[in-house]
Parts: sequence; C-alpha cells; structure tokens
Amino acid sequence: MASIIKNTALAPLGRQKIEWARKHMPVLNGIAEDVKKNQSLKGLKVAVSVHLEAKTAYLAQVLAECGAEVYATGSNPLSTQDDVAAALSESGVTVYATHACTAEEYHDYLCKALSCVPDVMIDDGGDMLTILHEEHPEWAANLRGGCEETTTGVIRIRNRAKAGKLNFPMFSINDADCKHLFDNRYGTGQSVWDGIMRTTNLNVAGTTVVVAGYGWCGKGVSMRAKGMGAKVIVTEVDSVKAIEAVMDGFSVMPMDEAAKLGDIFITVTGCEGVVTTKHMLMMKEGAIMCNAGHFDVEVDVAGLRAMAKESCEIRKNIEGFLLENGKTIYLLGEGRLVNLACGDGHPVEIMDMSFALQFACALRMAETGKSLKPDLYDVPRDIDQEVALRKLNALGVSIDVLTPEQDAYLHG
Repeated sequence: MASIIKNTALAPLGRQKIEWARKHMPVLNGIAEDVKKNQSLKGLKVAVSVHLEAKTAYLAQVLAECGAEVYATGSNPLSTQDDVAAALSESGVTVYATHACTAEEYHDYLCKALSCVPDVMIDDGGDMLTILHEEHPEWAANLRGGCEETTTGVIRIRNRAKAGKLNFPMFSINDADCKHLFDNRYGTGQSVWDGIMRTTNLNVAGTTVVVAGYGWCGKGVSMRAKGMGAKVIVTEVDSVKAIEAVMDGFSVMPMDEAAKLGDIFITVTGCEGVVTTKHMLMMKEGAIMCNAGHFDVEVDVAGLRAMAKESCEIRKNIEGFLLENGKTIYLLGEGRLVNLACGDGHPVEIMDMSFALQFACALRMAETGKSLKPDLYDVPRDIDQEVALRKLNALGVSIDVLTPEQDAYLHG
C-alpha cells in the first residue's frame, strides 16, 4: 500500500532535518553498524508508531537499512511533521501520517501500519498494542513481540499483563535506566520549555510555574523552570514524591491552592482530570496551561470549551478562552504534548539513547521473541549497559573498571 502523506514537495526540508539528527546520534549508529552489515532484520516487517519527527524518522531508516520492511506512523495527531514524513516516505519506508489529522484519520493510519502483519512492533503510548488486542488480533499472527517507549504505554501494558490479557511479549523501554533517567528528566525538562518559550515568546524568570506531577518528567520540568528563575509549585498525590519536591526546594500544595497562584501550568502526571474547570475559574487573568503527558486528558479541554463564553486562536498553538468570570486564560497545543505539538520534541542526543534502546530491543525481540511468554519485560541489562558505555564514549568520558579482587569482594 502506498504511503499517505500531506505533500511530497516538502521532502527536501525533511531530509535536512533527518540528516541533522543522523549526525548527532552516534549511539544508535554504533549499535546498528554490525546489524546493517549482516542485514539481520532482512525479511522481517516492523511497524513503528512514535511521534513522527526527525529522530523517529532516522530510527525507521536505520531499521530499513538493516533489512527490515518498515511501516511508520505517528503516535499523536499534532506531533507529525509533514516535511519529515515526506522525506521518510522517499527513503524506502511506508509512511501513514499527516499533521493535525482527525482522530479518525489517526486511528486509520495506525490500522494501515499494522495491517502489514508485523513481526516486531515499536509503540509509543500503547495505541498499536490496543488495536492488536481489541480490534484486529489477526494482525498479530506473526508478531514476535514489541517495545513500548513511554510511561503511559507501559502502564497500559502492565495493567493488561496483570489481568492476563497480554497476548505477546513486550519490552518496557521506558523503565530502562538509559531511558527514564535521561529522556524523561533531561529530555522532557528541556523540550517542554522549548515548546512553551518558542510558542509564547514570554519571559520565564519571575513567573510562578505550577508543575503537576513529580515523577522523572516532573523533576526535569521543575529543575529547568527553577534554573530560569521561576518560582515553582509542585502538586502531587504521592507522599514520597511530594517530600522529594520539598527537599529539592519547591513549594508543594494541592491544585486547589496552586490554581490561584500560577502563571504557567504544566501537567505531567499520566492521569486524567488534573486541571479541571473548577481550577480554571480560580486562575489569574492570562494564566497559561499546557500538558506534557502522553494523552490530552490531563487538562479538561472539553470542559473548558463547554464553559467558555468565547475562544479564538491568539497565535499559532495558543488558544484564548474568555470565561464567565471575565478572565481570559490560554491553552497551548490543544492540550496535547506541548514539547511536540509546539516544538521538535526531545533533544537529538537524548533520543539517541532512547532510540538506541528501541533498536537494540527490537533486534533482541526479533531474535528471541518466539521463546518468550506473553509478558512485560525489563530491557536486558546488557543492552542498557551498552547504550550507557557508548554514550560515555561519544562524550569522550572514560570510567574505572573493577579489578578481579574488587568484583569478588562485591559479588562473592
């Protein structure tokens, strides 16, 4: 089936973006080098659903260069970049993705990618996995297993596995040390503020920022806000994480209190209904809301639209809402992932580590998936360690190695 993209004429700009990513992804390049020579994925079909921008496109190209037949689509209607999709479709990868597609089109693209009946799946958020379980299990007939990129998807898979309703093995990429310690903290921390600042062109220093959720992503967002001179308030439901936030120097309080104080609100919880219409009516004139969680359910966008007296686009990716109390508040990127809806996503060097994990685990699943029972598996330690060592080498950093005596002392 032919690719579905918006405009083939955009491909030259997309090629520039992908080439820039390639030059800054030495970890992925190094891990893939031998696989390319051996064509270890030859004859296998790989379905990829990850935010379709330059780094993802390069991962798809690497899979294809290693012999795989690759079918790629996005994992969010607003994160696809049409120039990148056009360039990727010219490089031998079948692409189903357009920016700002409807919910129906987004679902159709996922189905088209999966209808290839893949041998391996790379998912981000769990939408592909859900389709293979609830709508088209026949498309999983050849599936050896897959890899899940993000926290939200891992939660969905873990719940399915606990219920005994997971039909094939999956690697939890998000839980790897080289993913959540860096991608979630430093990647989200930087890219969220990149999206906010390039969209609003407003100052951060001196503002009050409310960060909902203090997991690894929330830690990164809060740390960057503090570094730019903002006063940071954290809201949490986990008492241990709340203590962490206090000891990291942040104010902690319920959203009912924080709603009255914040200038910028960022949700990063993975849960629904975090910022409600009740909170919105408490906000200051001109308060800005955005979401950095995978799905657009953390800010009650539907409730906001229903109660607003009027709304309009103020500038690209900023929508203003006039409330019944006479105040106007703003929503960025339709409440979708602000770092991708309003920016280019995580820095290339961060995604180099995450996608090196994805690539290596996809290869491992292709090799061993048939022998694994349906379950959610941690990333093998040897893969995590290889990615870390290659990243250190790329940074020009060396570390000590245990002597045989030290190893014996520690491990018996």
